[in-house]
Amino acid sequence: MPKTRATARAGTWPLIHAERAALAADLASLTDERWATPSLCAGLTVREVLAHLTAAARLTPVRWLAGVIRCRFDFDRQVAMRLAEQLGSTPAETLERFRDSVTSTTKPPLPDLAMLGETIVHAEDIRRPLGIRRDYPIDTLTQVAGYYQGSDLVVLAKGRIAGLRLVATDGPFTTGSGPLVSGPTLALIMAMTGRSAYCDALEGDGVAALRQR
Repeated sequence: MPKTRATARAGTWPLIHAERAALAADLASLTDERWATPSLCAGLTVREVLAHLTAAARLTPVRWLAGVIRCRFDFDRQVAMRLAEQLGSTPAETLERFRDSVTSTTKPPLPDLAMLGETIVHAEDIRRPLGIRRDYPIDTLTQVAGYYQGSDLVVLAKGRIAGLRLVATDGPFTTGSGPLVSGPTLALIMAMTGRSAYCDALEGDGVAALRQR
């Protein structure tokens, strides 16, 4: 029987909650100095990226629209404003605010899969510079890869992989046609969303083009 929209939605939120909880656990013993580590998001520390994730978990469509208008449709400005709202005065407070948002189902006007993608991509923006590794469930990663291969919403992904054939070596994900890019599903996701460091884990004639994009 085909999934209804409500069933698909119910299936996505537990995955989001699980990834938030795993990230909170990974960061529980981080020292104040390590919270200042530059993330993979240019100009942001790992602490600031976590605050950004908290903001996304607390931002309703109405508040999102109000912020857009307040920031005169400068979306980067709104992101910075909402991040600052959730940063707190100490790293411990930043983490506590994120923990309080782990089971939230509040979101801006985005698909549920976009929220799952944001959670995983930004978690890697935090984990990789800190040397933390997570073995993500392959089913979760496959859903996120499938979402990004067909979307340029929030982050350019579909356009970045145009004319390339992507094939996961650890799961069923595959898409596109053209020069081959193959490797772990997580590396494909991160490369699709503009994290060039993950191209080091990929192989094929299309890797150079993807890295350049």
